[in-house]
Amino acid sequence: MDTNVSNSWEQRDMQAVFHGFTDLGTLNAEGPVILTHGDGIRVFDVHGKSYIDANSGLWNNVAGFNHQGIIDALCAQARKFPGYHAFFGRVADTTVALSEKLIELSPFDAGKVYYTNSGSEANDTVVKMLWMLHRRNGQPQRRKIITRVNAYHGVTVATASMTGKAYNAEFGLPLPGFLHADCPHYWRFGLEGETELEFSARLARNLEELILKEGPDTIAGMFAEPVQGAGGVIVPAEGYFEAIRPILRKYNIPFIADEVICGFGRTGEMWGSVKYDMQPDIIVASKCITAGYFPMGAVILGKAFCDALMKVSEEAEEFPHGFTAGGNPLGSAVALKSLAVIEDEGLLGNVNKVSGRFMARLKKLGEHKYAGEARGVGLMGAVEIVADKKTKQPLPGHLQISERIANKALKKGLICRPLGQAIVLGPPFIITEAEIDQIFDILEETVDEVFADVGL
Repeated sequence: MDTNVSNSWEQRDMQAVFHGFTDLGTLNAEGPVILTHGDGIRVFDVHGKSYIDANSGLWNNVAGFNHQGIIDALCAQARKFPGYHAFFGRVADTTVALSEKLIELSPFDAGKVYYTNSGSEANDTVVKMLWMLHRRNGQPQRRKIITRVNAYHGVTVATASMTGKAYNAEFGLPLPGFLHADCPHYWRFGLEGETELEFSARLARNLEELILKEGPDTIAGMFAEPVQGAGGVIVPAEGYFEAIRPILRKYNIPFIADEVICGFGRTGEMWGSVKYDMQPDIIVASKCITAGYFPMGAVILGKAFCDALMKVSEEAEEFPHGFTAGGNPLGSAVALKSLAVIEDEGLLGNVNKVSGRFMARLKKLGEHKYAGEARGVGLMGAVEIVADKKTKQPLPGHLQISERIANKALKKGLICRPLGQAIVLGPPFIITEAEIDQIFDILEETVDEVFADVGL
């Protein structure tokens, strides 16, 4: 970090901004990147340097960083009716229209939509819905929430407890009653000689054993991402959801699909839960719903669950929960336009058009001597770095290998994400095959240079 430039943007950041989910050693050594604008899949810093953002911001800027149609929709709504809430039976017309569109796009025949400001808040909201429903139905003991190891569901106290990541121990989490079933990562956790279908069957048996051990009448619901995004793009093993779904139905446990990352096209289908035949009762959405142009989360309730929740809410006279900006008319207008761009302007089609090139280049990178697994689907992928391909042994933690790769790539004008010992990519849906080649050309060169630097 250049400390000789007095009062630079970087120095002002270091003095005034507290960064979350940031390697502070890197931040202190290299300084922050202060961005001013974007163009297509590129963003630009205060010095005019451009970067290909191979992670769509944080999975969400899928239409690029300057889509004029979305910007125009935001401006038009701001001039018409810039802000309101969704309390007390009052709501903006754009929010009603968005609700209709989300139900139409969903795999549900009917239902209702509840709005939040983020995916974390949406998942947190569903937990309260489950608790209220069971309590009102005479089962107050049904409070336990099942997720999976390596899952990511958010950062509120409840959703951090759902998130199966070791770092939440820093907060004394998870809270009691939040249970973590097996991670469906066959490459990492499959037994020697075990097929993917056998692996999925074993995880299903383990899930049923967990439910029986805890007591089926104590389980409020199970949440699952179609693909574990922040877990490192963990694509479910073959037959996984087909194996666990009957168990949840057997014990009448509501099933919630966390589509915050997968929803609206990331996997090549509109919904990851459709691609992997999850058949959930509830879908949680965020990120791509507004193409990253406005903070919004949504809980899409299937009809059966919605009817049950409406019944107990009427008994209580209300559902006593909400957010001031939930269902904001600006966000609703942006979401309507963003979904139209994804659906009608060819973005979803482009994901399927270019994903073959993306996966081919990902697999090629996976042939590197120190690449253990290259995995992904649609326009989301990861390469896991290992010390030994055969044993899958990770490299020593002190090498911070993925952080080194991401930092060197940044200097070359490429933004990618280190996650554990993996490098994760999730480029915007507007990306071209030529731009995909640019990403992987830089990444291949970077990986070789990093391993040369560490002497491997």
